[in-house]
Amino acid sequence: MAFSSPSSASWRKDVMSQSIASYFNKGSEDGQTVVNEASRETSTGDTADNGVLGGNPAANQEKDGGVAKTDDNELDPMTSRIEGGVEYKSMVWWQAGMVMVAETISLGILSLPGAMATLGVVPGLILLVSLGAMASYSGYVIGQFKQCYPQVHSMGCAGEVLFGRWGGEILGWGQFLFYVFIMGSHILTFSIMMNAITEHGSCTIVWMVIGTILSLVFTLPRTLKNLSYYSVVSFISIIGAVVITMIGVSITKPGMRLVDGHEVLTVRLWPRDNLSFQDGFLAVANMVFAYAGHVAFFTFISELRNPRDFPKALAFLQCSDISMYIITAIVVYYYAGDEVASPALDSASHVVRKVAYGIAIPTIVIAGVVNGHVGVKYVYVRLLRDNSEDLMHQKTWKSYGIWVGLCTVSWLGAWIIAEAVPVFNNLLGLTSALFASWFTLGLSGMFWMQMNLMNGGRWWKVVPRNGWTFGKAMLLLVNVVNIAVGAILVSCICDLEQAERC
Repeated sequence: MAFSSPSSASWRKDVMSQSIASYFNKGSEDGQTVVNEASRETSTGDTADNGVLGGNPAANQEKDGGVAKTDDNELDPMTSRIEGGVEYKSMVWWQAGMVMVAETISLGILSLPGAMATLGVVPGLILLVSLGAMASYSGYVIGQFKQCYPQVHSMGCAGEVLFGRWGGEILGWGQFLFYVFIMGSHILTFSIMMNAITEHGSCTIVWMVIGTILSLVFTLPRTLKNLSYYSVVSFISIIGAVVITMIGVSITKPGMRLVDGHEVLTVRLWPRDNLSFQDGFLAVANMVFAYAGHVAFFTFISELRNPRDFPKALAFLQCSDISMYIITAIVVYYYAGDEVASPALDSASHVVRKVAYGIAIPTIVIAGVVNGHVGVKYVYVRLLRDNSEDLMHQKTWKSYGIWVGLCTVSWLGAWIIAEAVPVFNNLLGLTSALFASWFTLGLSGMFWMQMNLMNGGRWWKVVPRNGWTFGKAMLLLVNVVNIAVGAILVSCICDLEQAERC
């Protein structure tokens, strides 16, 4: 897709010099900033009416072994400036797709049959498909934003472009804290799983320590390409756990009811009677957060060999999660009925539950590892991206020691949170409400506006760069809806969390 460079020189100076150079590149020479600005001046092209800027700063790129190279790639912190250094930009699209699947699809998929039982088959299917479509589009916008701003490596960098320094601080550290809580939830899930398998609940603390050490070890590779091979195992693992769960409930049929002297399976097409707003909204929230992997997309794109392949990886992810979510939710709900447990593993027999948990071990560990890696990578890049010796790409004890130290501190913090905080589920739910819905839907709408409708770098000025068209008006509506949904989810879930604590 061809991109045209922004037409306003003052806009370019404002965004690039103030939002990027003044903060992320504050240790760089002024001359380098001028060179990067000049490279933008050479980028030309027409704006296509396709929902994103037609202007890609990488319009005049050269190919070298399939790797896209431009002057603007110097702004990407994952591009090495030394010979023989660590090559972060090494993933091909299917590897990125596997990592994205491992990050997004975990045991949370087994909460969807319970959501389907609450909402009914028809609303449940409509929501799963609609939310999947919204997540697909918002992920695509994130990919286009990354092409337009190659220096963006995380939600913190994107916040810097949108809102300036403080926006970058809030989104960046919000992203990191979000990941630490997710890491803690995976440690907790690991202990629950081991207790279920061993039937020895007194060893919870020991299982948490083991889960933390395992996760730390698998997080030590510095490139996502290495994690992609683990992610293949995670993908097979979650499919195996889901299939075993579906087979188990289809054999035991816990939803079987006696009607007129006959045992029948009953499925509701519509929400149950007297459904409360709290129960209904929490069911919807479970479906929304099943698609909430977008917070890591910038990091994944940064480590793609060719960032233009991101739509392929995104398509792989979305086809996988939408199909798996629909099949799992309907099949398990059909056989388990209205009393389906959440997670759905608890609806299966005792033996099937233990087998499924055992097969799910790689998913529980690796999904936490991928999230932990992205969280640590944000701090690692933040510390070293302006280092004059390009320490981030060196293969030295010092550079690797910094990575190992950050991984250790982060997983230790996650373990402390999982072990010590008595209301961990409330904190995790509140953190998810504050950040996950924005990272998945709300911010992508703002990214689209920054690329298409901004005037003078001010995101609130809804002025199209090249005039209104019907398609652009419809896409504006779609992105406004994404922002509104993100805001509604934040406000409603925060209210529910507060009501539960009261």
